[in-house]
Amino acid sequence: MSNPSENEFESALTYSSYLAVDELLGLQRPLSVGPEHDEMLFIIIHQTYELWFKQLIHEFQQAQRALEDCNTHYALSILGRIRTIMKVCVAQVDILETMTPLQFNAFRGYLSSSSGFQSAQFRKVEAILGRRDSRMAGHLPPDMQEEIAEITSRNSIWDSFLDYLTKRGYTLPTDVISRDKSVAYVSNPAVQDVLLKVHQSDPESAMVSERLVDIDEGIQEWRYRHVKMVERTIGHKMGTGGSSGVEYLASTLFNPVFKDLWEIRSRF
Repeated sequence: MSNPSENEFESALTYSSYLAVDELLGLQRPLSVGPEHDEMLFIIIHQTYELWFKQLIHEFQQAQRALEDCNTHYALSILGRIRTIMKVCVAQVDILETMTPLQFNAFRGYLSSSSGFQSAQFRKVEAILGRRDSRMAGHLPPDMQEEIAEITSRNSIWDSFLDYLTKRGYTLPTDVISRDKSVAYVSNPAVQDVLLKVHQSDPESAMVSERLVDIDEGIQEWRYRHVKMVERTIGHKMGTGGSSGVEYLASTLFNPVFKDLWEIRSRF
């Protein structure tokens, strides 16, 4: 048997070509002089976060379709995957914390005004989860602002869950179902009454709601670990992007995404 020609080899799909490995490995471009050894870790961790945010957006959108199609088992599968991705995002903080404050400060000055605060993809994740705040994207480029505005104009994952419950035969307040989706959802006692019934008599729907609690808990855990990692690394210095650093991040703590699902806990 003859060996493949050079042209055949170049045209064959390989692991490297399918995953664009050469391009991927060329995207780490340290700015520090030397460069500083730990800057590579900093870049790779944050690039990996951006990839996970991209996957979270992809999975949340699929979960919304499954919920709105009332496909319980598929929705549970996708929501479970999202929960697992969130655990990986939290675990990555452990890796970043192997870098000492002195090691980070050795290249921090080269970051200039760049900051994780500027992550457009994380803002998209927040928008899908239900954040409706005109200030959340004001610091981003106009095209990103438009994309986030488009997300905030339609159902959040919570709205998709309420749609799922409606299709399962539950009666929810009309003002909740038909409200302007560009306005933040406000915790509603009547919705909580329905959720209590779900948990008491509908195991499948209750499992879906518990998956949402898992995700909410994962988001809160990630925020807490992020705050403590920043405090451990830079203390109470200003953030590189002009934010107040730890103070700003701390203000995001203990704010559940799906408040109604937490409110009913004391009623079981």
